[in-house]
Amino acid sequence: MTLKQQLTEDMKTAMKAKDSLALSTIRLINAAIKQFEVDERTEADDAKITAILGKMIKQRKDSAKIYTDAGRQDLADKENAEIEVLNRYLPEMMSAEEISAAVQAAVAETGAAGMADMGKVMGVLKTKLAGKADMGEVNKAVKAALL
Repeated sequence: MTLKQQLTEDMKTAMKAKDSLALSTIRLINAAIKQFEVDERTEADDAKITAILGKMIKQRKDSAKIYTDAGRQDLADKENAEIEVLNRYLPEMMSAEEISAAVQAAVAETGAAGMADMGKVMGVLKTKLAGKADMGEVNKAVKAALL
């Protein structure tokens, strides 16, 4: 079952269960997918949908931090609840140890010796870890490995 089909089924389930949070979040996901398909004039596959979900999660994390800093915990809680719904559709994220192992392998593969080679390492990792790991965490791990 593709992600689009899964989203459709989950939307029906959320409607029947009167789960307004899941329903509204799934509708936002579907709107983002439709927007991509209209803009790019192509069908969104699971990889692209995963990228869209990652972007949506990043936006909500940023918003939640801003709301928390501004003292609006109610709005931050809503953003965090949406993040939980979005995470249901992403593949299992890699642990810090798995990220570290992937970084070490990429450093060895590219022969990177210092920070000047960071672009090479990130280029290799971006293709291997897309949708499986938070690229911000990967970036930190690469910096630590190359220093």
